[in-house]
Amino acid sequence: MTQYATFRVNDRLYGTDILSVREIIRVFDITPVPRTDGHIRGLINLRGQIVTILDLAVRLGMDRPEITDNSHIVVLKTAAEIGTALSRGSGGPPQGANEPVGLLVDAISDVVEAESGHTEAPPANLNETEERFLSGVVKTDAGLLILLNMHDLLFSH
Repeated sequence: MTQYATFRVNDRLYGTDILSVREIIRVFDITPVPRTDGHIRGLINLRGQIVTILDLAVRLGMDRPEITDNSHIVVLKTAAEIGTALSRGSGGPPQGANEPVGLLVDAISDVVEAESGHTEAPPANLNETEERFLSGVVKTDAGLLILLNMHDLLFSH
């Protein structure tokens, strides 16, 4: 059984392996960074550590959402913290893999358990952006859970 931390973006249920999540926090004072990619929402100071915040909706090709009381940041573990599992290959972790990153999401959902063998390939009718960043889908009691390909989401341009 694999446990997934789940969250909502544009009324869709997304998830990632719970082992890749350091913590989930409420949104506070994101400092914008000029001349960065549109999906980089800015930086936060989390207990003395600078964390880059990615706007997951924008990264997935959607419109930039407004921050609401339900919005949260999913702070991910670095590659070093999870044993370089994000490195995908023998070349070691990509540049920036040990920098803390948070995903801005619309709302947090439950932790969901699913058999890893029940993961299906993403649907064929996805746009190019979605297809690149999704690793599969799992049918759960909460609905269809879309699994994120964290390596490509964080490190591809």
